[in-house]
Amino acid sequence: MADIRKHIVFHGQVQGVGFRYSAAYLARSLELTGWVTNAWDGTVVMEVQGRESRIDKLLQGINARPFITIDWIDTKSIPLETESSFNIR
Repeated sequence: MADIRKHIVFHGQVQGVGFRYSAAYLARSLELTGWVTNAWDGTVVMEVQGRESRIDKLLQGINARPFITIDWIDTKSIPLETESSFNIR
């Protein structure tokens, strides 16, 4: 299985609820790389790279967290990058 990279925008109650810290914890535990940040419009933006099955587990884990309410996500595949960790921006 090859690695993929996704650019994801989360809409809903996603700021001020520990989203970025939960995402970073889960991504690191799944050995994914990338970053997550709050956007000015109230969304959270993430780029995540790794095995697709692990990215799916990350998304399921975030959605199961208390206080986080994801109404919808916009996602697209993007080119791989060279990085070694998952960071909060």
